[in-house]
Amino acid sequence: MAPGLTGIVGGRPRVSPVLKPFFFLYPKSKLQVHIHMDGELVETLQEDDLFLLETPPPREAEKNSNELQDLPCGPCRYRLEELAYTRSGDKGDSANIGVIARHPLFYPYLKKLLTAGAVEGYFQHLLWRDSDSEAPAVTRFELPGIFGLNFVLRSSLGGGGVASLRSDPQGKAFGQMLLDYQIKGLPDLKSLVD
Repeated sequence: MAPGLTGIVGGRPRVSPVLKPFFFLYPKSKLQVHIHMDGELVETLQEDDLFLLETPPPREAEKNSNELQDLPCGPCRYRLEELAYTRSGDKGDSANIGVIARHPLFYPYLKKLLTAGAVEGYFQHLLWRDSDSEAPAVTRFELPGIFGLNFVLRSSLGGGGVASLRSDPQGKAFGQMLLDYQIKGLPDLKSLVD
C-alpha cells in the first residue's frame, strides 16, 4: 500500500478542519436584554439597568504587609506540592490555577512568595503577551477564608478549547506543573505542623 493511504479499502485520510471561534466586543450602549416568560415579553433591560463592567476593576498591587515581611526565613526549600494542593482549568483562552495551603500555617508563606510575578515567570513559555494590552499576563486573587490563592493566566492556552493545537488546550495540567515550583528561603515548616 502506498504512503498516505489508509486501511485496505479506505483510501486517503480526510482533511479535518481546525475550528477557531472569533471573539469581538459589542458596544454595551447597543445591547438590550429581553426577558421572556411563558412566551411573553416580561421586561427589557437597557444599558443603565445592566450590571456589566466596561473595564475590569483596577489591579491592586500585591501588598506585602508588615506581618508578611516579618515572617521568619530559613535554609529550607520546598516544592509547592509539599505545602499546597492545586486545581486548574480554563475559561476561553485563559487558564485558572487554584492553590490551597495544606495547613493554615503555610498560607502566609505562600502569600508572600507565590506572587503573580513568580507564576508569570514560571509559565512564561506558555504565555502570549499582546503588545497593545496593558492587562497583566497573570493576576492573583487571595482567598483567605480557605487559605488559598487563585491565579488567572491570560492568553495561555493557544486559543483554548478546539482552537488550540496544544496537547493540553484546557490547561488541566497547569496545576500539576505549578506543584513542581520551588519555594526557597523558608524555615522548617514541617516541624511546625508535626
